[in-house]
Amino acid sequence: MYQSSLRVKDMTYIALMAVLITVCSWISIPAPVPFSLQTFAVFFALLALGGRRGMLSVCVYLVMGAVGLPVFTGFQGGLGVLAGPTGGYILGFVMMAVIYRLLAEKGGEKRSLAALVLGLAVCYGFGACWYVGGFADINLTTLNAALALSVYPFILPDLGKLALAVYLARRLKKHME
Repeated sequence: MYQSSLRVKDMTYIALMAVLITVCSWISIPAPVPFSLQTFAVFFALLALGGRRGMLSVCVYLVMGAVGLPVFTGFQGGLGVLAGPTGGYILGFVMMAVIYRLLAEKGGEKRSLAALVLGLAVCYGFGACWYVGGFADINLTTLNAALALSVYPFILPDLGKLALAVYLARRLKKHME
C-alpha cells in the first residue's frame, strides 16, 4: 500500500540531507562556476534516502535558498542567485532528483548509477544553457564556450563525488532502516 504521508523519521532525514547539501555548498573553490561539494551531497541524499525522500531534500534546499537563506555557494541566497548565471545548475539538481526518482526507484544499483549519470548530464545541459543567458539565441560558439567554462572541468571531479557518495551511502544505509 502506498503511504502518502511522511513519518517524523522521514522528515528528519529529509531535513538532515537538506542541511548536508547546504554545508557542502559552502565548501567550495571560487571560480566563475564554483567547485563545491554540493553535487556530492545531492548524489548522497538521493542514494541514501531513495528517490522520493532524496528529491524532497533537494527541494527543501532549493526553497530555503529561494526564500533568502544563505544556503548556496558563497553563503548566498535568494531568487537573485537562482536567476543568476549559475542558477540553472542549482535548478538542475531538482531535475537530477526527478530523473533519479523516475528511473532508479525500483531498478537496482546499476540503474541507480545510470539515473544519476543521466541526471548529471541533464543538470549540466540545463545549467550551461542557463549560463549563456537562457534558451533563446544560443549559438554553437557560445554554448561551446559555456561548456568549456562550466561543464568540462567538472566532469571528472563530479564522477569522483559520485563514487564517494555511492561508497558512503552503501555504508550508511545499513544503519538507517
